[in-house]
Amino acid sequence: MKKKNYIQLTALLMAAMTFGLVACNEGANNRSANPERDSLQRVIDQKDSEINDLMGTFNEIQQGFDLINEAEGRINMMKGNAENNSTAENIRENMEFIQQTLDENKRKIEELQSKLKSSSIASAKLKEAINGLTQQLNEKNAEIETLRAQLAEKDVQIEELSGTVNTLKDENAQVKQQKEETEEIARNQDAQLNTAWYVFGTSKELKAQGILSKGEVLQGNYNKNYFTKIDIRKVTVIPLESKSATLLTTHPAGSYTLLKDSNGEYTLRISDVAKFWSVSKYLVIKVK
Repeated sequence: MKKKNYIQLTALLMAAMTFGLVACNEGANNRSANPERDSLQRVIDQKDSEINDLMGTFNEIQQGFDLINEAEGRINMMKGNAENNSTAENIRENMEFIQQTLDENKRKIEELQSKLKSSSIASAKLKEAINGLTQQLNEKNAEIETLRAQLAEKDVQIEELSGTVNTLKDENAQVKQQKEETEEIARNQDAQLNTAWYVFGTSKELKAQGILSKGEVLQGNYNKNYFTKIDIRKVTVIPLESKSATLLTTHPAGSYTLLKDSNGEYTLRISDVAKFWSVSKYLVIKVK
């Protein structure tokens, strides 16, 4: 109920109560043995009870509207940050409270109308005041529906934002996966570019593995598992453990050196890695 109407109604009911009290005092002062005195007292008591009951219900309805206004104010303050989970939960709780209080106020207004009809108080002002409560209830319902629509729109915006965030996450995941795949391909290519195989052995051993035939290295039909796989960036020195060593595969001169140690055994030292492996990534050395 609007404050002005509520004050006017309170004044009206208080005036009615005052009238009842005055009538009661006048009846009490009449000491004559008049049977009508008791009947008048009962009427006055009934009106006082009815007025008190109506006042109590009016107060409860007004308190309900006050609580609704407070909850509505809290929601308006929080709805700007509705994407926050805890804030959204508070908004939902306040909206539930508002709806429950509106339903309760509607019930009490209907109860008030029923009480007034059955009461001995016939007042156009009271009926007008109750109609004012009904109008206020309708206005408040309209306000809450508007607020509900605003929150629904906000939820859509939040959902769209969440969808955008999820899309970005998916796109980032795809980009990350593509990057990882590209890096993996690059690593594999890099590994392939820097991978070579070498083997050394006697003529008999090399022939047995299908690597050497009639003094020449075979192409593609030899036992590759017999070779040692290396990373050419890391392996530049190969001990041959033999006093005789001959390179059977083609590797440019000046890119390597065969050095003898103190025991007279050869060690292959690669001085120019790129040049040494430029012709073939397979190294075959015959030793004795």
